[in-house]
This record gives sequence, structure tokens and C-alpha cells, in this order.
Amino acid sequence: MNVLITGITGFAGSHLAEYILAHHPGVKVHGIVRWRSRMENIAPLVRAGKISLHEADIKDMGSLRKTLAAAVPDRIFHLAAQSFVPASWKLPAETFMINAVGQVNLFEAVLAEELEPRIQIAGSSEEYGMVLPNEVPMKESNPLRPLSPYAVSKVAQDLLGFQYWQSYRLHIVRTRGFNHTGPRRGEVFVTSNFARQIAMIEKGLVAPVIRVGNLDAKRDFTDVRDTVRGYWLALEKGEPGEVYNIGSGKAISMKDMLDMLLGLSSAKVEIRVDPDRLRPSDVQILCADVAKFKAATGWVPKIPFEKTLKDLLDYWRANV
Repeated sequence: MNVLITGITGFAGSHLAEYILAHHPGVKVHGIVRWRSRMENIAPLVRAGKISLHEADIKDMGSLRKTLAAAVPDRIFHLAAQSFVPASWKLPAETFMINAVGQVNLFEAVLAEELEPRIQIAGSSEEYGMVLPNEVPMKESNPLRPLSPYAVSKVAQDLLGFQYWQSYRLHIVRTRGFNHTGPRRGEVFVTSNFARQIAMIEKGLVAPVIRVGNLDAKRDFTDVRDTVRGYWLALEKGEPGEVYNIGSGKAISMKDMLDMLLGLSSAKVEIRVDPDRLRPSDVQILCADVAKFKAATGWVPKIPFEKTLKDLLDYWRANV
């Protein structure tokens, strides 16, 4: 089996490559990179010769066609995206170009090459946006009320996946991943940012002040290593044309998450709200109803959140 991962150099993409290589021997893993891609997440896999890389850009269909012709993928995991919500406020057009138009290019390249792969689209819980009190936990049937340019672009990806299944019968399974974290998470994301600040304070590199945004917001966190296992199962057992939530089914506030991280450290810190970390509009709670995905695939998260945070903090202790 040939598997192609767009966004293989990123957080989830690199963990997915590791998962496939560890648990599905015989699968050939291909990945898309750009000339300016940061390679540290997959450097060990590259050095070991375990993955095949293809230079392409999802904004350029010609390069995608060349990649698909070379890799001939049986499965495509489409993870490449501009995935940082605050950046989408500053770069809304670029976010939409990468996420929505880039996905159209991928689909059109698949059609042009006359391939029939199974395709997983990595959507986001941010698609739900403004959630009413009686809509928690959120089912896949919940209305989508996106509250950021990023979220709008993910809704577009989601609906394009449905449309290409209906129009062209591309085998597309859409997943709406709730927050996932763990080692190698980018430092701009909240759990990783807090862990990095703590690691720097522990080493005396910065003053003992943790800068925070909205600590009242609640999110549903899953370990990335559980999430990518869910991605695999989505194509193994999920139905084409369907959409599935992937999450823990539990919501935790940013304050409680920060307290858990601080409980793993002996550092004494001051908590200070940074206005630059507050969004123009924020989703107050995201909590998944994952009954549909569990019923379809048997997936359940296995890694406790406490271990996820410890592994993340240890990662930053080794990397600051």
C-alpha cells in the first residue's frame, strides 16, 4: 500500500508517519514537502530512509499531479493547512487559499491522474464556532457557526469533501478533530506555549511570569498519538461521504490545563494576561460527542491527558 501525507513535516503529519511505520509494516509512506519546509519533525525518518518525499505545493496543481503520478497513493491523508487560528485574522485570504483552494487543487489532481485513493480530510472542531449551551457535547449534526477566518476555511474544506464525494464519488472521509497536543506541538499553540514558558522559567532563561490569553475558554484535548490512530481508522473503517468527530469527550478550561502543567513543575510563577493573546472573537467551549466515530471504528483515546502534558513539558525541557 502507498500512503501520501500532505503536511508530513508538521505536528500531526509527522506523528501519523511514525504511527503508520510502527503499526502497519509494508506500507510505503510518501510525503509532500516544500523547499522551505522545516524538517526537524521528520529528520529521523529521513535519515533512516523510511519515507519518500516529494517537493510540491498544494497551491500548485501541476506539482501535485507530478507527486500523485510518482507516488500512486492508495490512501491520502490531507493534513497540510494554515492551522493557527490567530494567524488567520492577519492573513485571511492566504489561509483560505492554502486550506480551501489547496484542497480543490488536490482533488482536481486526483481526478486528472485518474486515481481512486481513499482520502481523509482533517477538519477542525473550530468549524462549530458559536455553540449554544444545549448543544454540548457537539454532534456532527450540530450547526456550523465559524468564528474565525480559519474556521470558515475549514468549513469550506469540509463541504468540498462532501461535494466531491457526491459529484465524483471520490472516497472521502471527513474528520473534525478537536484539540490535539503532545510532543513537537508548535510553540504558538496554547498547551505547547505554556509548557515552553514553564521550561524556560525552570532554566532561568526568562522572568517567572506566564503570559496567557483567555483562561476561561474550554477545550477538548486528545493526545496527538491517539488522534493520528483515529485518522488511520477513519479510512480503514469510516464510510465515504461521512463526517466524524475525533476527541476525548471531555472539556477542560485553559486555567485548569495550566494548573496541571504547573503541578508538574516546582517553578513559582506569576500569571499575567497578555492583551495580544486575546482574539477578536473566541469560541468559549468545544467538547466532542464521539459516539458516531466510536461506533464506526471502535476508536477510543488511550493516553491520559496528564501523560500528554508531561511528555509535552519534557519535550520542551529538552529543547529550550
